[in-house]
Amino acid sequence: MGQLNGVGRMIENKEDCFQTLTQMKAARSALSSLMNKYMRENFQACLTQCKRKGEHDDVCKKFFDEIINNS
Repeated sequence: MGQLNGVGRMIENKEDCFQTLTQMKAARSALSSLMNKYMRENFQACLTQCKRKGEHDDVCKKFFDEIINNS
């Protein structure tokens, strides 16, 4: 969260574009790594929650595949 707040301040203060984009890329990379770790550790629980909402296995797996592949 701190990194994202910092990027927000950089945007508000109209700081150097290259530095702002570099920080955005770093934040995206960190979030992607965290999401992948979370999914590896919690996939089965997430899948169970998805199915409880009435979705079929293939719909749930497709949803998670899209999240992971688009990160």
